[in-house]
Amino acid sequence: MLDEPHLVTAAHRDFIEAGARVITVNNYSATPQRLARDGDPDMFEPLHAAALSAARKARDESGQAIRIAGCLPPLVASYHPDSVPDDATCLRDYRRLVAVQTGGVDLFLCETMTLTREARAATLAAVESQRPVWVAFTVDDRDGTRLRSGEPLAAAAQEVVASGAEGVLVNCSVPEAVTTAIGELAGLGVPFGGYANAFTSAAELSPGGTVDTLTTRKDLDPDGYAEHALRWVEQGATLVGGCCEVGPAHIATLAKRLTAAGHPLAAS
Repeated sequence: MLDEPHLVTAAHRDFIEAGARVITVNNYSATPQRLARDGDPDMFEPLHAAALSAARKARDESGQAIRIAGCLPPLVASYHPDSVPDDATCLRDYRRLVAVQTGGVDLFLCETMTLTREARAATLAAVESQRPVWVAFTVDDRDGTRLRSGEPLAAAAQEVVASGAEGVLVNCSVPEAVTTAIGELAGLGVPFGGYANAFTSAAELSPGGTVDTLTTRKDLDPDGYAEHALRWVEQGATLVGGCCEVGPAHIATLAKRLTAAGHPLAAS
């Protein structure tokens, strides 16, 4: 990020050129807790400044109407609800993440939320920015009706909408689980959708681990992934994209398939 920011800008541009209309700031691992564990806490602001700059540069160079989403990720680890800090710490540190990004983003995306109270804290902090807020939950790969904490997705989604979220999604879960989960979101009264990963499973990732240790599915080429995403749209989803191991080629195919099916692309 700091040594070769042009690579991050180029990655954003690749997704924009593929058809993405919303890009997310590349700060997922730059939380106070992760930097204290794996890096240098003093790099919090420089890393966010670099991430915001890379996203803005990509948008400006594209000349397209792209929205930049500020990222509010799990503070400690993905997929592990038992690692979520207490409510006061969550709210404090999500406020830090919001404050450092607000000036450079169009909306906030609270993503890969495993626990209702984690998502609520992120939502409350993001709403204070007066930017639109979307919340994305990660669900049990075997049961898309439940978060990885075991809590019901429907109840968690209602909680964040009551806290001010303007969109609810499911992310970083296998596509089949997202398909199940979409049915739980249809009655919320706000835009909803999903963006899946292409792992066989994320369950074995330990706190502090990196996703390069996970196994990529062989059956989710661009057309295979698009088939899943189109099912979500058939269920009423208007917010669709891709998470880990879903690259520009997947997004390009999805964009073409959506357009061909009469669904115009927009930075909703």
